[in-house]
Amino acid sequence: MIDFKLTSEQEAIREKYRDFASRFIVPNRLKYDDLAEFPWPVVKAGYDEKIMNGPMPPEFGGHGHSLLDGALASEELGAGCIGIGICIDANTLALTPLYLAANDEMRKKYFGLINEVKGVAAYCLTEPNAGSDVQGIKSTAIRKGDKYILNGHKRFITNAEVSTFMTVFALTDPEKGSRSLTAFLVPSDSPGVEFKPRLQKMGQKASVQNEIIFTDVEIPVENRIGDEGYGFIIAMKTFDRTRTGVAALSVGNARAAFETARDWTKNRKQFGKPIAANQAIGFMLADMATKIETARLITWYAAWAYDHDKSKLNRLSAMSKLYASDIGMEVTNDAVQAMGGDGYSRDFMVEKMMRDAKLCQIYEGTNQVQRVVISKAILKD
Repeated sequence: MIDFKLTSEQEAIREKYRDFASRFIVPNRLKYDDLAEFPWPVVKAGYDEKIMNGPMPPEFGGHGHSLLDGALASEELGAGCIGIGICIDANTLALTPLYLAANDEMRKKYFGLINEVKGVAAYCLTEPNAGSDVQGIKSTAIRKGDKYILNGHKRFITNAEVSTFMTVFALTDPEKGSRSLTAFLVPSDSPGVEFKPRLQKMGQKASVQNEIIFTDVEIPVENRIGDEGYGFIIAMKTFDRTRTGVAALSVGNARAAFETARDWTKNRKQFGKPIAANQAIGFMLADMATKIETARLITWYAAWAYDHDKSKLNRLSAMSKLYASDIGMEVTNDAVQAMGGDGYSRDFMVEKMMRDAKLCQIYEGTNQVQRVVISKAILKD
């Protein structure tokens, strides 16, 4: 029997994150979009209000959220502002390799640190010539005694310059290529770490991205996450957990744009009646609402599948990210169109929502790459 009813605990999670977004994110979203600065006060409030690191276990400062719980939370963050929401969710992305593959001592130490300083971490995978192609990574971490010496160049790294530590992927044996890809924890203030000026972007401006140059950075062996050569597996398992979060952020952003356009078109009168009463606008609203509902359903299903049925995990997480982020772009674009000049202006925020939506089609694997993942999975079957 299929049941889409949320539990009382899940309803409470959704309301908690919705309340946080209304109090801390919505009042500040335009400010941080204008400043293009990391929203430290909001993140610190996230720790105080106990909404940070939700999917992590309680013993490591999280709340033990299932992936479906996390999707409910991320939708509310996205409805407030994806740019601020991703500052919170990208921290979860960076912590996930620790959760999946680190030993208990390492988890205790670094989860303890991030919670103590109320900080954020960064996930360092992408390089100038290795974005969607993880197997093209060139950064190296060569072992010398009880240390690894890290050299390389990372790009488009979210939370980079504001991070306390980073999860960095590098090759331990360049001759073996991606088979030697390994994950490491690197404190962000380590000698030899250089952050280039932050990227100037079209949208999600509250979120910070940098290029990073690693020059002879010494990493103690105990800071290796998992065994040598398991980096590719760790990276892919991480994305299986986090892509539904991107999907949920997209759904939330689309929902906020739809609600803004719906209310505006109900109040805007032309030719003696609200423009929502015109079939052209009414049908547009109907399509927007339908797309949001279907995007939410595939997101929930993918998250539920991770929690209960791993058989289609890889494809469903890719499907949810692909579909929801495409719908997010379509709905926000339609919201701008329905509202005309007001939609294009900065007064009603939908132009910001449209700018923010675009990046969800790009990060954590472009939507073209999601189609590759999905096609390989269905052909394999």
